[in-house]
Amino acid sequence: MPLTDVQWARIEPLLPDRTPKRGGRWCDHRVVLDVIAWKFQSGSQWVHLPEKYGSWKGAYTRLRNRAIDGTWERVFTALLARVDADEDLEWVVAVDSTIVRAHQHAAGALQKGAPAGEPVDHALGRSRGGLTTKVHLTADGRCRPLCFVLTPGRAGDAPAFEQVMAKVRVSRPIGRSRTRPDAVLADKAYSSRAIRDHLRRRGIKAVIPVPADQQAHRKRRGSHGARPPAFDREAYKQRNTVERCINRLKQWRGIATRYEKTSIVYLAGLHLAGIFLWSAR
Repeated sequence: MPLTDVQWARIEPLLPDRTPKRGGRWCDHRVVLDVIAWKFQSGSQWVHLPEKYGSWKGAYTRLRNRAIDGTWERVFTALLARVDADEDLEWVVAVDSTIVRAHQHAAGALQKGAPAGEPVDHALGRSRGGLTTKVHLTADGRCRPLCFVLTPGRAGDAPAFEQVMAKVRVSRPIGRSRTRPDAVLADKAYSSRAIRDHLRRRGIKAVIPVPADQQAHRKRRGSHGARPPAFDREAYKQRNTVERCINRLKQWRGIATRYEKTSIVYLAGLHLAGIFLWSAR
């Protein structure tokens, strides 16, 4: 689905100058965004681009170059800042991850000439099901993504938690950027003491259930009198916001299945899907 006029009005001021260099022709940003969105929404190959969009090479080059220089992430974070300024951003956030199956076309990226910041493994991990990528993310109370972190599919959730929380950063016109949510909702995969201590040090309320095996382990150690961590069952009911956010992102076939060889380009697709969600508010 192409951008609406309302979405474009919110995105256009955040994009780089459209003035071509050295007299070359410069394809309009809106057309390029529609082409890239078509690619990720349909999951089709670039060579199958409809004729009405013209050549796919310019759009792919723009996608890759803007991913490397961080343009897509800057537009994404700028939209977050505007929503926060309008007091439309919910700061009770939920954290989770999702496994993405990698298509056979996603394998085989060249190590030589990889862009700066591209991991050696390209965020691909091999398991029984084949190559997979894991997307770690946080979502606000209205099912909209706040940040993304990519790891190989076999990676655990808890080790990536601090990296995910470090990505939560919303600029404000006056003062420092906001980096601390009011509360973090997460499932039992994030119930470690290290995660709870991390949130406590930052003054963030943890809404994380304690697994039965941890309670049993505490009893075996003789900690019968120890008070279990506080758990707000009513607040925990809102954890589904991150799962609903994942469902919205995976409506884009190119997000639900990874076709891109490099993690930087695939991450750009996630940021673009987020841009479409935030600009449609």
